[in-house]
Amino acid sequence: MNKIIIATRASDLALWQAYHIKGRIESSFPEVTVELNKIVSKGDKILDKPLALVGGKGHFTKELEDEMLAGNADLAVHSLKDVPTYIPEGLELVSITTRQDQSDVFLSHTYKSLEDLPKGAVVGTTSLRRRMQLLSKRPDLKVKDLRGNVNTRLRKLSEGQYDAIILAWIGLNRLDLLKDIPFTQKLPLDMMIPPMGQAALGIEIVSNNAKIREIAMSVNDENTFICTKAEREFISKIGAGCSAPVACNATITNDMITLQCMIGYPDGTNILQKSISKNLNDCENLGLELSEIMINDGAMEILENAEKIAFKDEMPQRL
Repeated sequence: MNKIIIATRASDLALWQAYHIKGRIESSFPEVTVELNKIVSKGDKILDKPLALVGGKGHFTKELEDEMLAGNADLAVHSLKDVPTYIPEGLELVSITTRQDQSDVFLSHTYKSLEDLPKGAVVGTTSLRRRMQLLSKRPDLKVKDLRGNVNTRLRKLSEGQYDAIILAWIGLNRLDLLKDIPFTQKLPLDMMIPPMGQAALGIEIVSNNAKIREIAMSVNDENTFICTKAEREFISKIGAGCSAPVACNATITNDMITLQCMIGYPDGTNILQKSISKNLNDCENLGLELSEIMINDGAMEILENAEKIAFKDEMPQRL
């Protein structure tokens, strides 16, 4: 195999990620030429509606998967947080890159920190997860929907449409955009728990191709794979989609893995938060175990009500 084709979204961040993987593959397999198949996904085209109303984050991956299934690409590079837990037949999610900094970051042109925001300040976010955690700590704030690519969101902030916005730190850092914001505050993970798969890249391949699998596995990080597997198992078991405010994060310290998860209402109420720790040698079903604990404590009822609240007509700015 002398050439492989990577399917990627055409956004600036997605292209950074695809070129990063392209470089790593070409370094490890100098005999292989890597080309990009750049695709504008539905999730990137529809920017006037909350993401949950256009099918959720699966719209960031479906077109890439279609290209692979049609024979127009050998693998796809995804932000793992955007990859649904269901993978279509004929494709496999086989490799996860080393996880980077998972923090969310507070950005403002006026206020130095989240704590400095006055009552009633307008905060922009695309995420029900962030909305839930933000309002659980600052119910006095007004959370407003924020769509568009990273540059569009930053422009809206600079125009004064928001007093502050919250984004993932990793994307801004990769695109070298943090330097242009007067006030930034990286939020600690115990204050803003990340989503499933945050700050890792997922490599999805066409099944039954041993060479492509070998190439994809060359960028895999075993600890990140273990952590994100637990996160994805949890999300899959409780059936949480983009309409559900869910935070889910696994970490490894020494020989122990800890999975912490939070669900609740978009308005920051009815929070259910649990964690579980296991030795790495005994963590095969960690995500399933925690999901069962939370289901027994009422997680499904919370998620059902959260979805109803998220889709109320009187809450058009629910993300």
